[in-house]
Amino acid sequence: MHHKSTSFSEASQNSELNKISEEKIYSALQTVIDPELHINIVDLGLIYGLDIKQEKGVVTITMTLTTPGCPLSYVFQDWIPEAVKKVDGVVDVAIDLVWDPPWDPDKISDEQKEEMGIIK
Repeated sequence: MHHKSTSFSEASQNSELNKISEEKIYSALQTVIDPELHINIVDLGLIYGLDIKQEKGVVTITMTLTTPGCPLSYVFQDWIPEAVKKVDGVVDVAIDLVWDPPWDPDKISDEQKEEMGIIK
């Protein structure tokens, strides 16, 4: 019987492939669409930062909402973890809701502003 041994470099390449990356998390977050503005929450500028704990598979998302009294905040509490848990390796998602700095339309991505006709 012939056994194929995995070299250290192959093993580390595999773990790099399975690593939870910010890019994968942001891609997942782009599937969450604000129901009022019909823009994904990344392009809307609601995501302020990510903290990824690789060993535990925990992602903490620091974000805001368009207004403190946003009636849809409960929707995001469900939709965001649902979307992010689709990323391989993510076990749990925490949302750190902050109001400082406050959101304003300047935080919308340039691509989205162009699409909306705000800038050309």
